[in-house]
Amino acid sequence: MISDYPIKSPRKLIEVALPLDAINAACAYEKMPGIGAHPRGIHLWWARRPLAAARAVLFAQLVNDPGYQQGCGFKYGKNKKEAAIERKRLFKIIEELVLWENTTNEEVLERARVEIRRSWREVCELNKEHPQAAELFNPEKMPAFHDPFAGGGAIPLEAQRLGLEAYASDLNPVAVLINKAMIEIPPKFAGRPPVGPEIENKQGKSLELPKIWPGATGLAEDVRRYGSWMRDEAQKRIGHLYPPVEVTEEMARERSDLKPLVGKKLTVIAWLWTRTVKSPNPAFTHVNVPLVSSYILANKDGKEVYVKPVIEGDKYYFLIKNGTPTTEAKDGTKATVRGANFRCIVSGAVIGSDYIKTEGKAGRIGQRLMAIVAEGTRGRVYLPPTLDAETVAKDAAPTWRPSGDVPERLTGGTCVPYGLKEWGDIFTPRQLVALTILSDLLSEVRELVREDALASGLSDSEKGLGDGGSGVIAYAEAVSVYLAFAINRCADFCNSVTRWVPGNQKVMNLFGKQAIPMTWDYPEAAILADTVGGFAPASKYVADCIGKLSPAAVGFASQADAQTQSISMAKIISTDPPYYDNIAYADLSDFFYVWLRKSLRLFLPGLFSTITVPKVEELVAAPYRHGTKQKAETFFLTGMTEAIHNLAEQAHPEGPVTIYYAFKQSETSGQDGTSSPGWVTFLSAVLSAGFAIVGTWPLRSEQEFRMIGMGANALASSIVLVCRKRSADAPSVSRREFIRELNGVLPEALDEMTKGSGEERSPVAPVDLSQAIIGPGMAVFSKYSAVLEADGTPMSVRTALQLINRFLAEDDFDPDTQFCLHWFEQYGWNENLFGEADVLARSKSTSVDAMKEAGVLQSGSGKVRLLKWAEYPSDWDPRTDKRMPVWEALHQLIRALKQGGESASGALLAALGGKAEAVRQLAYRLYTLCERLGQAEDARAYNELITSWTGIESVANSIPKPSDPQLSLFDN
Repeated sequence: MISDYPIKSPRKLIEVALPLDAINAACAYEKMPGIGAHPRGIHLWWARRPLAAARAVLFAQLVNDPGYQQGCGFKYGKNKKEAAIERKRLFKIIEELVLWENTTNEEVLERARVEIRRSWREVCELNKEHPQAAELFNPEKMPAFHDPFAGGGAIPLEAQRLGLEAYASDLNPVAVLINKAMIEIPPKFAGRPPVGPEIENKQGKSLELPKIWPGATGLAEDVRRYGSWMRDEAQKRIGHLYPPVEVTEEMARERSDLKPLVGKKLTVIAWLWTRTVKSPNPAFTHVNVPLVSSYILANKDGKEVYVKPVIEGDKYYFLIKNGTPTTEAKDGTKATVRGANFRCIVSGAVIGSDYIKTEGKAGRIGQRLMAIVAEGTRGRVYLPPTLDAETVAKDAAPTWRPSGDVPERLTGGTCVPYGLKEWGDIFTPRQLVALTILSDLLSEVRELVREDALASGLSDSEKGLGDGGSGVIAYAEAVSVYLAFAINRCADFCNSVTRWVPGNQKVMNLFGKQAIPMTWDYPEAAILADTVGGFAPASKYVADCIGKLSPAAVGFASQADAQTQSISMAKIISTDPPYYDNIAYADLSDFFYVWLRKSLRLFLPGLFSTITVPKVEELVAAPYRHGTKQKAETFFLTGMTEAIHNLAEQAHPEGPVTIYYAFKQSETSGQDGTSSPGWVTFLSAVLSAGFAIVGTWPLRSEQEFRMIGMGANALASSIVLVCRKRSADAPSVSRREFIRELNGVLPEALDEMTKGSGEERSPVAPVDLSQAIIGPGMAVFSKYSAVLEADGTPMSVRTALQLINRFLAEDDFDPDTQFCLHWFEQYGWNENLFGEADVLARSKSTSVDAMKEAGVLQSGSGKVRLLKWAEYPSDWDPRTDKRMPVWEALHQLIRALKQGGESASGALLAALGGKAEAVRQLAYRLYTLCERLGQAEDARAYNELITSWTGIESVANSIPKPSDPQLSLFDN
C-alpha cells in the first residue's frame, strides 16, 4: 500500500480544462473507414478507445495545470491571466498531438514528452522532502503506467508512445496477447532490419528497400516476407481446392459482358452460397430449397447484377443477370422482412423459423452454390455456379476442427438456434482445411525465422517470448504471433456467417458487430487469393499496422485479475473497464482463441492452458452465468468496486486516475424503490472504493454509425472520470454546507469550461455541459466522507447529481423534464443521435429507455426525438401513470386543450395534484425559449395554455378531489 504521508500534488490539466472540440474531431476522424493502417488492425477487439482520446487524456493527466493552486502547505502555479495564456499553449500541443497524421510524428510526440517530464520534475521538487522521495519522486525516472483492464491495448500503447514504461494486464488471454503484440514485443526488436529473404515483385526483381529500419518497421517487413512464404507454401499444398473458373460459351450466351472472356480462366475471389432445407410441402420434401435473404450481387447504378432462379417442376437452377433487379431479387426467398421466415421456391409454402431451427438442430441444413465471383480484366465478374466448383468445395476433408461452444446469448443475435453450436460448425470444410494448414505452417515458419535470424547475427539465446527473451527464438516466436493474428483475420472473413456487400462488392467480416448472427446466403472468400479474406493481404495489413506502433519505451503485458492484481503499485493508471452487460468479451473472443491456441500453445503454454477463454471471473453482468439479472448486477458491481478499490490503494499518489465509462444504462430497482440508472450506481461504486471524483469529460469516442447502432440504441460517447484518492480523515458536512460550497465553486468552473480556452468557440459543447459540470460538483461532494441530510442520513449520489444539475438548469424540475428542456433547447423536435441523448440523460440522473417508457420521446435506430403534443395518447390517465414528468403533464394539457377545450384540460389538471404549478412554470419557460428561438408555432401553443390557465384552473377546482391513495404519488 502506498504511504498516506501528505503529497504536494498540483492539479493536472485534466482536472481543469480540455480542448474537447479538437479531441472529439480527432476521434471521429480516426474512426472513419479508409484512413489506412491503424494499430487496431493488428487484431480485432471490441469497443477500443480511439488512440486520440487515450493520448489526450494521458497527456492532460500527466501535465500540471498552470493555474494558481494552494494546498498541503504549498503554493504552485501562475496568476489567472498568465495561467490562461499557458493553458492555451498546452491546448495547442494537445490539438497537434491528437491529429491522426501525427500518430507517429516524433517531433510532435517529443514536444508532448518534454511537457510531461517538466511537470514531473516540478512535482519531484515539491516533494523532495517526502520520506519516500527516492522511491516515489525520482526526477530522472517517470513513474510507470498500468492499465488493469487493458483489452485492445489502446491506452497502454499511448502511454508508451508518450514515453512511459507501460504495463498492461487483463484476464482474457486474447487481450493479453494483443497487448504483448502492441507494447511488449516491438521494443525488444526496435530498429532491427528484417532477416527474411526479400520479396520479389511480379517481374521477379527484389523490391527497393530502405537502408534503415526505425521502430518496428523491420519486424513488420518480416511479417510480410514470411506471410508471403506461408501463402506460397499453402498454395502448393491446397491450391487444388481453389481452382480458377473458366468462362464458357454457355455462360456468355445471354451475357455480352462475358463474350470477350470466353475460354479464359479467371481467378476466383469468392463463391456465394445459400443455405437450404427440405421443403415443408409434403409434395416436395425431396427438394432442398434455398433460404436467400437477397439475390442482389452488385447494386452500383448502371452496373447492377443479380441472381435469377429458374424453376422447372421440382428442380431449379441459378442464372446471373445484369440490369435493374426485380422486386423478387431484392427480397430473395424471404417471406417477411425480419426473422427467419422464407417461402419454398418450388411450392410457395411458408418456411417458418421454428421449422428451420428444427432442421438445423438435426443437422439437415445444407448449402448450394448460387454464384461465383471472379477477377476480370475490368473488375468483378459474376458467373453462374458450376458442378465442378460445388464438387471441389464439398470434397474438402478437414483433419481438424476447433471445439468449444458458440455463445447462446449475444446482443445482436447468435447462430446457435439454427444448429451452429460449436466453433467448427461455422466454417465450411474448405475453410477448415485452409485455416488448419496455415496454422500448421507456423511451426515451419518459426524454424525458418530462427535460422535466418541466427544467420543475421541476432543473439542465439534460448529464451523465448514467455521467458522474456530477445534472441533468435524469441524473434521467431514474435513473427509467429503476428502471423497467427493474420490467420485470425482470415478466420473473421472466412466463415459461413459472413455477408456479401453488394455496394462495395466484397466480403464483410463476421465481427462487423458484437454478435454472431445467422446468415442465410454467405460468401466463401478465396483465402489464397490477393483479395479481401485472403491470407497474403491479411499478413500485409497486419504488417502495415505494426508500422504504426511507437516503441518509445519498454512494455509488459500479463494475465491478471483486476480485483487482486498488484501490478498497479506506484504507477500512473488510466483504464477502460468492461461495459457492464453490453459486450460478452470472453464469449466472443473464444472465436479467435481456439485458432491462437492451436498455433501458439507450444511456446506460450501459460496463456493457452484452458480449452476456452476464462469466463467465471469476467467482470460483466451476464444473467445466464449468474442465474438472474439482479445477481449478475450484484456480481458486476461488487467486483468492480473491489477492482477500483484496488486501484485507489495502489495508484501513484501524485496524480489522478482516469476511468473511461460507457455502457448503455439499464434501470434497476434501488433500495428506496426508485429507479437507479447504472451511471449513478457506477459513480457510487467509484466513491465506495475510496475515490473522490474531481472531473468528468464527455468524449465522442465511438463511431456514430457502428454496426451495433444500426437499428439499436448504442453509445456514441464515453465519459472519462478523473479520480483522486479521498483522504482517510475526510470530514462530513451538512446538506446546507454542501449547497453553499456548490454555489461558490460551480460558477467559476462553468466559466472555465465555456471560456477557458481563450477562443470564441466553447471547448465544451452545450449538450455536454451538463455532464462536464458534474466533475467540479462531484469534486465537492466526494471529498467528504458524507454529506448529511436533515435526518442525519448520508446523501445519495443521485441527490447530489440533482443538486449539481439544478445549478445549470436553474429549476427544480424532475430529471426527465430537465433532460427534455435541455434537449429541446438544442434540437427542438428534430431527431438526433442516441449517444448524444444518452450522455445528457445520464447527467440528469435518468435514462433514454426510462423516458421512452414514460412516453415523452421516441427512440430507435440509433436516433432520439421528443414527441410533439399531438403525438401524446388521448386516453392518458395521470392517476395510473407511475412515471409522470412535468414535461409529459404539460404537453398532455396542451393536447387536451387543443382537442377538448378548457373542460378537458381542466379535468387533467385536477388529477395532477402538486404538479400544477410546475407545469405552469414550464409553460412560461418554454414560451420564452420558443420566442427567443423564433419558433412561433410552438410559442403560440404554450402561450395559449398560459392565457387559458385561469379558466382551466377554474374547471379543475370545480371537480371533487379523488380519494385515490395513488394521488400521493403526484406530489413526489
